[in-house]
Amino acid sequence: MPPSETAADWIDRPDALREWLAAMPADAMVGMDTEFMRRNTFHPQLALLQLGWNGRHALVDPLAFDIGDALQPQLGAGPATTVMHSAGEDLETLAPLLPDGPHILFDTQIAAAFVGMGLGLSYRALVAELAGVELDKGETRSDWLQRPLTDSQRRYAALDVVYLQTIHEQLAERLFRRDRRAWHAEDCARLKQRASHRDGDPQPQRALRAAADWPVARQALLRRLLLWRDRDARRLDVPRPWLLDDTLALSLAQQPPASLADLEQRGRGQRALRAAQRSDLFELLAPAVDDGEIAATARIPGHPQGEAKKALAAMKTLVDTLAGELDLPPGLLCPRKALEEYVVTAEWPEFLEGWRREVLHDRLVPLLPG
Repeated sequence: MPPSETAADWIDRPDALREWLAAMPADAMVGMDTEFMRRNTFHPQLALLQLGWNGRHALVDPLAFDIGDALQPQLGAGPATTVMHSAGEDLETLAPLLPDGPHILFDTQIAAAFVGMGLGLSYRALVAELAGVELDKGETRSDWLQRPLTDSQRRYAALDVVYLQTIHEQLAERLFRRDRRAWHAEDCARLKQRASHRDGDPQPQRALRAAADWPVARQALLRRLLLWRDRDARRLDVPRPWLLDDTLALSLAQQPPASLADLEQRGRGQRALRAAQRSDLFELLAPAVDDGEIAATARIPGHPQGEAKKALAAMKTLVDTLAGELDLPPGLLCPRKALEEYVVTAEWPEFLEGWRREVLHDRLVPLLPG
């Protein structure tokens, strides 16, 4: 069916969604995508769910009813394979409905990287390559929370799942020929696990490398501050920088406010840092850091210097060589950030567990600086 004629059922009732899903065999290959909005909130707002199976397509309206009860039995717990493209943000958006993600996930962007098509390939590029169809980008910045959706929005949304089955078939065959199915499945499982961590990063200070040279007690105070920011941003449903941007967080941890008036003055411009939040924050920063907090705080990895910098260059050369031999993008095999973390801390990064450990560990260990 030509893209301009693609039809999709509009589903805005729970019985209609259950009926649509009931028509599928338990082990179906189901294409899935979402449209969501994330402008002024912490949590992405699900605005539309697109489903596709065996030439049938549905646009499900999550604003009309709770769609989780219908999705969970077949996609969250059943043997169906859910095919998605670049699923990270979609899985985060769907987490309230599918807390552990789809039971079996096949991410086509990850699969494309494993079969030599490049890292981070867009859905549009993948459709052009494997289906020979050029998709329109006209509704990319559309308001998906408006109702009713326009005909153009509906066509655009449906096309996000129309070609997933064709793409899946070709990529699955290429993964089989390259013996990469297990590696792909592991990375898809990792993606689901990351999206299901609804409590946030327990060590958020590690992302602020400007504090890498701080004393450990100061890093522990920064961690305390960032955990509070994450907790309250979630509770208030506002973007983290609205409550406390990174620059102010670093400043407050390095030099805690002397008074509430001082905090108010320094916090000007933080859109969600109101009187109640300032009071909580002031009380949070007052107690001294204890030994327990220090022990619980992972040190912030700094930038490689001296011998570590030389070791990083040697490791990067090794990764590039191995990636070439395996016909994988170097960034898929081992991102530079993971190498930098390893060469500075000498602790094996969590990202490099699984199949990456088997490929890399014994080769990288001898390159660590002495």
